[in-house]
Amino acid sequence: MSIIFSFPGFENITNHIASDLQITRGKMEIRNFPDGETYVRLNSPVEGQQVIITCGLDNPDHKIMGLMFFAQVAREMGAKSIGLVAPYLGYMRQDKRFHDGEAITADIFSGLLSQIVDWLVTIDPHLHRHKKLSEIYTIPAAAIHASDHIADWIKSNIARPVLIGPDAESSQWVSDAANKASAPFMVLSKVRRGDRDVAVSLPDVAAYHDHTPVLVDDIISTAHTMIETVAHLKALNMKPPTCIGVHGIFAGDAYNRLISAGAHRIVTSNSIPHKSNDIAIEDILAAAVATMIRE
Repeated sequence: MSIIFSFPGFENITNHIASDLQITRGKMEIRNFPDGETYVRLNSPVEGQQVIITCGLDNPDHKIMGLMFFAQVAREMGAKSIGLVAPYLGYMRQDKRFHDGEAITADIFSGLLSQIVDWLVTIDPHLHRHKKLSEIYTIPAAAIHASDHIADWIKSNIARPVLIGPDAESSQWVSDAANKASAPFMVLSKVRRGDRDVAVSLPDVAAYHDHTPVLVDDIISTAHTMIETVAHLKALNMKPPTCIGVHGIFAGDAYNRLISAGAHRIVTSNSIPHKSNDIAIEDILAAAVATMIRE
């Protein structure tokens, strides 16, 4: 038997998984004391059950203690296993030591999470130097992809699209979505000089002035890369682009600055709750969870 719980903000995804897989929807309470410490209480019995928790790991420092407390008390209450559905998986970018003394946080965080839960399901983690989650996670970890859903959205909403990846790291998402949407694509190059300082190459759009540019990336965080790409397209007299991100972090005022730069529309999946969410990914999460609890 299985039971699924939800951290705040992920109730819709959790309810969909529970309904789709016909498993019990658990009740829990999580809040912060006035001093910032985390309070967790499970209000549903879990003895002998496969326990699942939905908790996207954007802003992971704020959530990891609550997740650890949840897993520990579930085990104390007799849970058979603990599985995590993390639509967005944080701490994937620092996967190399660039300067002496730096923490390789992708490895450290994966080690911590592998001790807290027994399996993991996520969507399009930022795998760069690592090709598979199994290279850093010691628990079963499924990385599923939103490219089918992105392609379907593009086919339903954009006439004559040309897909553009703002850097080499976006190539895997752009090429897959373009192939599935039967659309041309190109990938630009990027030089990152700092967290908020990037330079993007000029796109060669001579053959695509009657197309609508669609920028695709896995994460929209500061949006600097997309903002510079939008500026290039505007200077080349292209149509205002649609910007698509699998995960919309939108640090600070990134969303408004991307709109102000000239983006016609910004679309993300609902891996992180935001007003830009227009690509639902509950069905692929449910399918991956079904595989995990069968195994």
